[in-house]
Amino acid sequence: MNRFVAAVTASILAATGALAQGVTEDMLANDQTMTNQVVTNGMGRHLQRYSPLETLNKDNVKNLVPAWAFSLGGEKQRGQETQPLVYDGIMYITGSYSRLYAIDANTGEEIWQYDARLPEGILPCCDVINRGAALAGDKVIFGTLDARIVALDAKTGDVVWRDKIDDYKAGYSYTAAPLVVGDLVITGNSGGEFGIVGAVQARNVDTGELVWNRPVIEGHMGMLNGEESTMTGTLNATWPGDMWKTGGGATWLGGSYDERTDTLIFGAGNPAPWNSWLRDAGQDNSGKGDNLYAASRIGIDPATGNIKWHYQTTPREGWDYDGVNEVVAFDARDGSQRLATADRNGFFYVLNAEDGGFISGTPFVKDISWAEGIDENGRPIFIEDNRPGDPAAAADGKKGEVVFASPSFLGGKNWMPMSFSKRTGNFYVPSNEWGMDIWNEPITYKKGAAYLGSGFTIKPNYEDHIGSLKAIDPDTGDWVWEYKNDAPLWGGVMTTAGGLVFFGTPEGKFIALDDETGEELWSFQTGSGIVGQPISWEQNGEQYVSVISGWGGAVPLWGGEVAKKVNYLNQGGTLWTFRLPKELASAN
Repeated sequence: MNRFVAAVTASILAATGALAQGVTEDMLANDQTMTNQVVTNGMGRHLQRYSPLETLNKDNVKNLVPAWAFSLGGEKQRGQETQPLVYDGIMYITGSYSRLYAIDANTGEEIWQYDARLPEGILPCCDVINRGAALAGDKVIFGTLDARIVALDAKTGDVVWRDKIDDYKAGYSYTAAPLVVGDLVITGNSGGEFGIVGAVQARNVDTGELVWNRPVIEGHMGMLNGEESTMTGTLNATWPGDMWKTGGGATWLGGSYDERTDTLIFGAGNPAPWNSWLRDAGQDNSGKGDNLYAASRIGIDPATGNIKWHYQTTPREGWDYDGVNEVVAFDARDGSQRLATADRNGFFYVLNAEDGGFISGTPFVKDISWAEGIDENGRPIFIEDNRPGDPAAAADGKKGEVVFASPSFLGGKNWMPMSFSKRTGNFYVPSNEWGMDIWNEPITYKKGAAYLGSGFTIKPNYEDHIGSLKAIDPDTGDWVWEYKNDAPLWGGVMTTAGGLVFFGTPEGKFIALDDETGEELWSFQTGSGIVGQPISWEQNGEQYVSVISGWGGAVPLWGGEVAKKVNYLNQGGTLWTFRLPKELASAN
């Protein structure tokens, strides 16, 4: 970190009064309406990723031009999945290898940089990425790959407090943006492929002191104010033997907050191991092998950490249909309070906001092989022949029957966040059309070692595209339009009141589409694949848009045949910021 620059900047900010108040709960709660800032991941804690700004629109978006670019520098490139935050003229971004930068939002000049200095032996599943930070008061807070959380002084980058989420040597890590609600900073955890136990934790935002801890796998005890609280679920209700002890369910994408019901909503990932026969999930449909609360969405009381409700998208999970995908709070066209989530399993779900009750589930990818659909109770109608076979039934006991499953384990939609437009009432969902050959293998748990029990080969389903951005009507599940892309989509989506849909591609294009038709209206080549998350805000009377470019993430590491399709792409690490000049705002 350049301490001299940080100190000078701090004195200037103090003299001008900037950052004196800091980011308040009111600012966090009303982030979507405060157009001169972006202080939450998701552009609002409901994760709608919608900007009410309409200066930039369908007619003038062609006049959008680069304002500045910021390089993350050095040799530490890899995947860049961050979402920028903007407050009082300063932009905060995280980078690969657990770095955090403060940047002058007017000029693109670095103010300070913090490097977490990771230890040897960390075990990240899916690249050394980081998806963003949180702002609270005078602090900027982010998590690191060695499963720690760090609070920094937003003016100087100095450490205010740090704490350990869990043991990285046991396979735990952390990649999500933390969530701040009131005086709490809330985190999940990563490491589901290592037999860890998913959990949600809340800490005092000022001190870092742990307030509560809620494991999301049945049988584990919660903690509140330093004492044991309640057990999660019922011991052995849906898990055989002691498998709940290493049951997975990582909460690795972080959560959302629905202020209408005062509920934190987190997704719990795949159960461990992948081999469902070891978890009794391949036996019958009685519920005994559902393996709660893995592959579920969970509503949590922010005051206590107690579970208020759950909805399991993939009971008896056997394809790594990780259930962490973000849950977006929205008001339906009829005024009813709803939640929406697009699952890795290929179904788009609408839930009741009050209790997580099932409303509807419809396909958002073209080929789903593991289930015929979703019944009236919200439970999948399984196609049993398309479950990977039991290795114990094989002649050599080493490899179960191979099946083709679609979508692949990387999902109809993976981590990349969708957007809800208040202008159209539609969701804009980045998806991928791919499948996989998958089989089960014997496996036993060993601390800190991969705990899969499966093998796989990913394949594209179509010759002309893998990526597919879809506009979806949540009332009907109908696709309003589809934008096809040759390579997989792996970055976030943003919509605006100006009728635009922004997203990026692995080929390096940052694109704006017409929200009603899907027509491409503008694009810019960033020089590396985009897997980041765009934002928009107002500054000096002009509308700005930012996105980070830098290819990486899970696709090149796990993608098999699909990864070969994009192996020519350059890695990079550049934050691009664009603006609509005042004099061109009214030009057609």
